[in-house]
Amino acid sequence: MECLAIGSLPYDNPLKAMEIVQNYFSEIPFWPQLAKVSKNEDMSFQFLEGMPSFFMPEDGEFHFNTENSIFFNELEQFLTDYETIIKNKDYNLLQKYSISENFSSTFKSFIELINKNKCKKAKGQLTGPFTLATMLTDTKGRCAIYDETLKELIIKTLSLKALWQVVEIKKAGATPIIFIDEPTLTQLGASSYITILRKEVISMLKEISDIIQKNGGMSGVHCCGKCDWTVPIEAGIDIISLDAYSYAQNLSIFHKSIQNFLEKGGKIAWGIVPTKDKDALENANPDILDEKFKKAVNYLTKKGINEKLIMDNSFVTPTCGAGSLSKELAQKAMRLTFELKERYNDN
Repeated sequence: MECLAIGSLPYDNPLKAMEIVQNYFSEIPFWPQLAKVSKNEDMSFQFLEGMPSFFMPEDGEFHFNTENSIFFNELEQFLTDYETIIKNKDYNLLQKYSISENFSSTFKSFIELINKNKCKKAKGQLTGPFTLATMLTDTKGRCAIYDETLKELIIKTLSLKALWQVVEIKKAGATPIIFIDEPTLTQLGASSYITILRKEVISMLKEISDIIQKNGGMSGVHCCGKCDWTVPIEAGIDIISLDAYSYAQNLSIFHKSIQNFLEKGGKIAWGIVPTKDKDALENANPDILDEKFKKAVNYLTKKGINEKLIMDNSFVTPTCGAGSLSKELAQKAMRLTFELKERYNDN
């Protein structure tokens, strides 16, 4: 079994954050998102760089100014660039939509670590299109997901951010694994988003996943709450990543889809190390988490899914990002993830 991390860490020093990656995730490294270094590394902003109409008003709440003619000029150029990049694989032009050091203080060191360790796999991430399109608004305060132009702009911007990561990780010699973080999947079907169709969200995820896969990467969807796991599965995702510490039973509701997913080569990233419950993390040890993991797997085996099929297609991870934790607790979460991986490989 292999281990992965979700993304955020609570460090204000990129070098210290990369030490954590080296110590516990040297086989499949990730690039930490460090909101304490810059607000630009917060998931709300990190992938907006290069998007038409991107600006940061004084209130700190980004929104699209679609009433400005400059927006439409930028949009036209963006869409032209997008078609050129995707159709012609123009990776030189793709650099225009890279994640700069102003928006990720660790990506360069992450690539250096891949080269140094000769990693076979490496993990990147981006905010999901459904989540971002419900966070961003136009100047009238209307969610971008209800505007077809803005929705498509978000999907295509995220597609380019994903593609850029894939290209850079592959150049470093590793197979890219790109997680799409979709916490808002828990709200799909709720009253606040009742008019958003399930098939619409599947299409949004599929567009980004297809670009990742067609360019040699693996795609994952991470959601740290109860959600309809058939949505990412039907979008063709390679890995589903859940908070198995708190919501493992929710996964078993979709056991028929999960079994088919695993039989076709899909994988589950079991978030078994608690990062959202600080008290649970303070009291956690490998024995406690091992019992939690066995119970989580048992929810599926009781539904008739072969245990070996599950274990052969599993990663162990924290439940979510660790950016809100203290440095000490974040380090403990990363260490426990590593120790669980080692335990399962020794058995």
